[in-house]
Amino acid sequence: MLRLDQKAAPALALSALITTLSLPVEAQRLGTLYASNEGGNTITAVDLSTGAVVATIQAGKRPRGMSYDSRTGRIFVALGTDNSVAVIDAATNRVVDVIPTGRDPEQVVVSADGKSVYVSNEEVEKATAVDIESKRILFASPVGKEPEGIGLTNDGQKLYVTGESDSSVTVLDAKSGKTLRTIRVGARPRFVAFSPDGKRAFVSAENGGTVSVVDVARDSAIATIAIGDRTTKPTGLAVAPSGAFLYLANGRSNEVSVIDTRSNLVVASVSIGERPWGIALSADGKTLYTANGRSGSVSVIDLTTNRVTSTFKVGDRPYGVLVVYREH
Repeated sequence: MLRLDQKAAPALALSALITTLSLPVEAQRLGTLYASNEGGNTITAVDLSTGAVVATIQAGKRPRGMSYDSRTGRIFVALGTDNSVAVIDAATNRVVDVIPTGRDPEQVVVSADGKSVYVSNEEVEKATAVDIESKRILFASPVGKEPEGIGLTNDGQKLYVTGESDSSVTVLDAKSGKTLRTIRVGARPRFVAFSPDGKRAFVSAENGGTVSVVDVARDSAIATIAIGDRTTKPTGLAVAPSGAFLYLANGRSNEVSVIDTRSNLVVASVSIGERPWGIALSADGKTLYTANGRSGSVSVIDLTTNRVTSTFKVGDRPYGVLVVYREH
């Protein structure tokens, strides 16, 4: 296995965020990066063309998972303590609505038609669907114990919800909330991501030190990828636009693993900030951003070289990152 270690850049004051941020040319055209800071109850918005903080948004208490709807230009943020989802207009960086979602939402995803949101309610062991306009609860379905990760299949028909305490993924019908299947995966599953062709799902198992590969058509685990010595604490996931590589944040080892999806082998590791959680890719798949919870920072990785090009400060305990593109 190739190991590419790169120390994080020195921490910079939030008020003087990187004036010399080194980003690939394509990344400089991306627009805005958003980091949800669950410790400080804020969302930090960073202009990727300049590296400047353009907004610090008071979204609500304990912001965690985020989802973006490009049709409306709105960002949806799960607020764990407020039992709701905040709606942010990406054009103005202002909260324009709040949607009640049931207790303790962890992650959020927008429905295929953009009319509803789905959340994982950790404390009450449910997944909830809410109509965005009317705020009517469409369903609140039982899932595994301590659900955190939630993902929508590429065809918009099924929800995958990870159950941390019972090592499960509950598969729900996205329209009715009916349980279709329960998949057994590694210990303490956290995040779920889908391949671009929609045929595979990947589930990180924090305590198991693995990633489960799931056949989406059959809702069945077909492979298990061991990460290092299985003590790295896998969390956030992102799949390359080509589908050839899977990127995985490892909370204990403070690194990102690069996995070849054809061989299911780790082919590189990149050292980043402390306790990474959520990660996000640029649209061209050349740049990866990681939310480093304990460092209060975001690392920027050039995936053509698998090296960190910069690390910058955001807020307190960032959980997730999201990249929103500007219209040209």
